[in-house]
Amino acid sequence: MPTYKLRAAAQFLGVSDDTLRRWVDAGRLDTTRDASGRHVVDGVALARLAEELAAVAPRPDVQPIGQSSTRNRFTGLVTRVVRDSVMAQVEIQAGPHRLVSLMSREAADELGLEPGVAAVAAVKSTNVVVEIPKE
Repeated sequence: MPTYKLRAAAQFLGVSDDTLRRWVDAGRLDTTRDASGRHVVDGVALARLAEELAAVAPRPDVQPIGQSSTRNRFTGLVTRVVRDSVMAQVEIQAGPHRLVSLMSREAADELGLEPGVAAVAAVKSTNVVVEIPKE
């Protein structure tokens, strides 16, 4: 099961390190300690909190588009993976954005996609390609 240092967890949630530490102190998010004694956050719990925050986040007003890129990348956390014998549905929470990708089960298995795993949704037209960032 993946775990994340507090700084990485704060970045996924779009908050400062200090805010995340206050949430930990207040009991909003549990931590454990890694082998070095540093606080780490469970990936599944982090994904759940990301979904909760996104559900209550104010949505920015839609602005006219001045320029557009042909590729957009959203870094976030996998929140749900539904597999059948051939296909997999993967949901990623990237800040206030929820992205859903349909892919082969084989691809999802090879990428090790499970709730709490960090992933990048690369969007091009109607296709969403899921990538795992290098550490």
